[in-house]
Order: sequence, then structure tokens, then C-alpha cells
Amino acid sequence: MLAVVTDPVTLMLLEEINPATRSLHGLYAQGRDRRETYAAMTDEILREVRDGKRVCAAFYGHPGVFVDPSHRAVAQARAEGYPAELLPAISAEDCLLAELGVDPAEDGCLSYEATDFLARNREVVPTAGLLLWQIGTVGNATGSAEAAVPGLAVLVEKLLRHYPADHHVVVYQASQFRSLASMMNRLPLGDLAPEHVTAMATLYVPPLARAEHDPEMIARLGFSEA
Repeated sequence: MLAVVTDPVTLMLLEEINPATRSLHGLYAQGRDRRETYAAMTDEILREVRDGKRVCAAFYGHPGVFVDPSHRAVAQARAEGYPAELLPAISAEDCLLAELGVDPAEDGCLSYEATDFLARNREVVPTAGLLLWQIGTVGNATGSAEAAVPGLAVLVEKLLRHYPADHHVVVYQASQFRSLASMMNRLPLGDLAPEHVTAMATLYVPPLARAEHDPEMIARLGFSEA
């Protein structure tokens, strides 16, 4: 088993399951571009596969959410004729929805990576919830968690075009352990500053108001507006 986890306790639990577990966390290095690290992780996984082993790569969180080497490794293994699959797990979004009591089916929810949200001029719909991932590294081209938060002020500036400064948002970071509480820092959008943000934080912006009904569509569907 190959593992990318952020704490020694989880690694110990994995080693109890499989004593041959090997951590890939050492491939991270201060100042190293994350893209190089992810490529190295992919190479390590594929090296074991090509050696004829049955390989399990375990990542913290959901292996399909913000985990580049998992997608790369599965795609490359399949391209080389090896059977490979990605299994679902619990993401920070799943934890956030449960702990904040948010039902995305009620008002809808847009979900963007924070830097991508700025760089690609992503859409804002104030009548839906807005989930921004990785606000702790927004504007950081390398994705290094050791860097400052150069783009947070720019992010707040953009959000203030659509929401009032006193609109309360939540800076959230899910706990990795049941015995510890998650971080849920509620504050006005206009007050959001680097001291409120951790490297792995997610920002949730609740909707400003409910979306208006479309009478034409309601009639066509045979529903009542009541």
C-alpha cells in the first residue's frame, strides 16, 4: 500500500492493515512545485503496478477531489492495460454540508477552486450557495502550503461585487479525527483576512436570497406556484 496522509496516526492505522505500507508524503518539499510532486507520486504508483504487484494508493479525503496523482495513475494504468479503479470516500465538501446543515438541493451550490474562480472569471449566482476550495493558497501559483495568501484580498474584492460586506460567510476546515472539532469560523465577508484562513480551508458563502419562480416553466410543468 502507498499512502499520502497528513498525520502519523492515520499512517499507523494503515500500517496495521498492511505492514508493507509506504508513505509518499516525503515527496512534498518546501519550494517544490506541486505539479512535480504529483508527477513523482504517479510514477511511484505506476512503478509498483508495473512490477506486477496489487497496488492500493490511499489518499486523505476523497481520492477523486483535488488529488491529481490518483486520476493520473488510474488513467495511465488503464492505458497500459492494467485494471484500475478509483473508489469513493468522504471529501471536505461532504463534511461541510453535514456540519453546516446545508442541503445543495434546496438552493443549489456552485463549487470552484479559489484561484480558478478568479483566473477564469467564474460565474457567481447569489441565489445559490458558493463553495470555494483552497482559499488558503489562493493566488499561489505553485500550490505550496508554506506560502502566504497573496490573492485573498483579490478574492474578497470580487465577492464584494456580488455580496454586501456584512454578509456572513464560513471559513471551514473538516477535522480528520472524530475526537476533534472541525474549524467553523463565521464572520462578515468584509472582515475576511489571512489570519482567519488556514492552508486547507474552504470558504462557504450562503445564498443572499431564494431564487424567484419562473411562472412560465411552472405552468408548462403543470405545477402550482403556491
